[in-house]
Amino acid sequence: MRHYFAFNGDADGLCALQQLRLDTPQPDAVLVTGVKRDICLLQRIAAVAGDRITVLDVSHDQNRDDVLRLLAAGASLHYVDHHHAGVLPQHPRFTCCIDEAPEVCTSLLVDRQLGGRHRAWAMVATFGDNLPHVGRALAQQAGLDAASVAILERLGIYLNYNAYGADIADLHFDPALLAEAMLPFADPLSFAAQSPVYARLAAAYDQDMALARQLAPLRKLKGATLMLLPDQPWARRIIGVLANELMQDQPDCAIGILSPDSKGGFAVSVRTPRACHAGAAEFCLGFDSGGGRQLAGGINHLPGADLEQFLQRFEACFAIT
Repeated sequence: MRHYFAFNGDADGLCALQQLRLDTPQPDAVLVTGVKRDICLLQRIAAVAGDRITVLDVSHDQNRDDVLRLLAAGASLHYVDHHHAGVLPQHPRFTCCIDEAPEVCTSLLVDRQLGGRHRAWAMVATFGDNLPHVGRALAQQAGLDAASVAILERLGIYLNYNAYGADIADLHFDPALLAEAMLPFADPLSFAAQSPVYARLAAAYDQDMALARQLAPLRKLKGATLMLLPDQPWARRIIGVLANELMQDQPDCAIGILSPDSKGGFAVSVRTPRACHAGAAEFCLGFDSGGGRQLAGGINHLPGADLEQFLQRFEACFAIT
């Protein structure tokens, strides 16, 4: 019998995995992950009867065919996620904890399951997943001082930043190796203080974001801002964290960021205000390979021929006239 962990390589996926592995060590488990946009992770698992698969922070809707395949092969699956899920299987070997509420991330769902035993790592995830108000509330409950909260916030942002890229070569750390570097640390503050990973990501993040902050918007309207990034590795790395930063700076404005991909189209990140009439997932699901959750969504590949249609639909949906 083998145990597989299939997890998104961003801050939320990493911190959800970290909590589970701290709580129940499984040194022989197989890690299956990739860049942020590598969502269809289950297609890489060839499980057999008796195998167990834990899925963290990737949409069930994007993996449903492989869920059914793995169940038919005799595996058991436990699914924890906060993205659009679609129709869930009714099967005795399928269990799930799925909550698409806007104030939730996968690490918070794991935190619920574990009764808060490794909550500091869940706090890190909230900051990485653009839920800083949730992270600060948890930190206040835990009695953390401002300096410690600032470190947890930066760590969450850096872990999230590391996940974005066209492929692993764009990243500073393979998320599977990053997960192993995190594993010895029950306390994320100790990880930030003692692991060279934190300092390396901090320096790289500052360098890339300095370039990003020099970019001018492609279009800026009341209620809607659109950015087009250059076709450079640094730009592919910052698409998610730039979207989150712009959302914090412009909380009443929908944000759309496009990054050229190798197929002649674009990867797209979308952020929407909490009070917006249309959520990010709802908008992105209108395009092939689109999905997400209420406040944050994306399109894995927008064909170049569809660019103008995307721009028009984004403005029609979010711009205030």
